[in-house]
Amino acid sequence: MTAAIVLVLLFVSPIYLTIVNAFKTEDAIVANPAAPPVHPTLGNLSTALGRPDQLIQLGLRNSLIVVVCSVLLLIPLGSAFSFWISRRRTRPRAVILAVLAAGLMIPPQVVLLPTIRILAFLGLDHSYPGLILSNLGGGYFSFAVFVYVGFMRAVPDEVVEAARLDGAGGLRIWWTIIMPLVRPATATVAIFLSLWIWNDFLNPQFILGPLQGQTITTGLYLSVGQYQMDYGQLFGIMFLAGIIPVAGYLLMQKQFVAGLTAGSAK
Repeated sequence: MTAAIVLVLLFVSPIYLTIVNAFKTEDAIVANPAAPPVHPTLGNLSTALGRPDQLIQLGLRNSLIVVVCSVLLLIPLGSAFSFWISRRRTRPRAVILAVLAAGLMIPPQVVLLPTIRILAFLGLDHSYPGLILSNLGGGYFSFAVFVYVGFMRAVPDEVVEAARLDGAGGLRIWWTIIMPLVRPATATVAIFLSLWIWNDFLNPQFILGPLQGQTITTGLYLSVGQYQMDYGQLFGIMFLAGIIPVAGYLLMQKQFVAGLTAGSAK
């Protein structure tokens, strides 16, 4: 029990420090970072929002665009491919899933340079379309497929066969019958992929480059001074950077919990 409490505190402590220090003055942060704000202030947030380079505004906007575009492409591609896999024979399905498993096992750093070379060949390096395209492969797509396949294999074959007898094609069956049935899986995939893409630092840093654009994670990196540190402003930026992911999770929490519960019952 004690070990569990200590483990929870270790995970919660960064969140706690970010929240309390975002509303404290620089002197109060330096004096005792772990203490709650005795005299809360919004100065750190206003300073972060008032930066001349608009780091927060541009970073949040760019991250939101990349996340939304990537997830809106990954969900239909992953679910459609998973529907096709789930209706295959056991051996071909196992081979395909084994190949996709490599996308989860291979570290992203290993394939970063080949990805940049491919994007440069296509003329999409140092661009947001190139960053979004890079998110469509690798572990993100593999994760979506594995989640969807687990849910779609539980859909009775009789449902699909009845729809085919009524004259429905594969595309219509997938969109009008399968997708509503796997809505919890869609919420699970959307939440996890959104968080992973939002928190990604490596791909935006190297694919976009420091002079071509920035997401909120690369903006945080740029806000760290080389010789001096404004802790108040830094905690304010981190607090603002976490608002959108938390809000998105709260909006989809019901479907996310339903997906976990359904997955545990299989």
